[in-house]
Amino acid sequence: MRGRPEELGTILGVWAHPDDETYLSAGLMAAAARAGSRVIDVTATRGEGGSMDEERWPPEKMGEVREQELIRSLETLGVSEHYWLDLPDVDMDSSLPEVGARRVSRLMEKISPDTVLTFGPEGMTGHEGHKSVCRWATEAFHRAAEPGARLYYATYTPELAEEWVPKLERFDIFRPGTPPVTPRDELAICYTLPTDVLELKVKAIRQHESQIEALLHVFGEEGFGRVMAEEYFVLAAETPA
Repeated sequence: MRGRPEELGTILGVWAHPDDETYLSAGLMAAAARAGSRVIDVTATRGEGGSMDEERWPPEKMGEVREQELIRSLETLGVSEHYWLDLPDVDMDSSLPEVGARRVSRLMEKISPDTVLTFGPEGMTGHEGHKSVCRWATEAFHRAAEPGARLYYATYTPELAEEWVPKLERFDIFRPGTPPVTPRDELAICYTLPTDVLELKVKAIRQHESQIEALLHVFGEEGFGRVMAEEYFVLAAETPA
């Protein structure tokens, strides 16, 4: 396994919506926090546009609902440091307000992370807000990262994409050309979650109650555990030591 959590130093995750970090990096976050590393999560928006059922989850309440879901999720993972960028949620075709770039840059300077985790330029799903976050994190990394720091982009393996992406087509999660796919031998981080860490991750994801029901129906309990069992990242940049 490459990219052992305890070897990543101070971790800064920069994401667009509550639950982005949980699906893509919760295992790394939980294991690193357990090992005594500092783990900081940054979320651009409160995901107020993400109501799956407007009767149960009224749109006007979604920001508050998803904020509390994320707080419970991070508590489950043992992550105590979190920052909101306080940006409005947007649809998949809209970029986030550019004021977020300055806020990410300030956090990069303040935290001086050893490891930065975020989306790749395609935004994982093609979501323009995800692409904004990637660009901000990348620009801030190149401007302010300390020597030896590394920037990683989330990715899928061909096997994961082949098995699960077709089953998610009805939800319009992935735009054409996504998700990014990277062969295993080209991954910088390939983390297979130990059983206890996987249990924590699944528990953390379940805190996002307003978002999870339809996916559970598609995956089933066993399939859901399998799709969450590994986390993958490619190395995007590294500052000279």
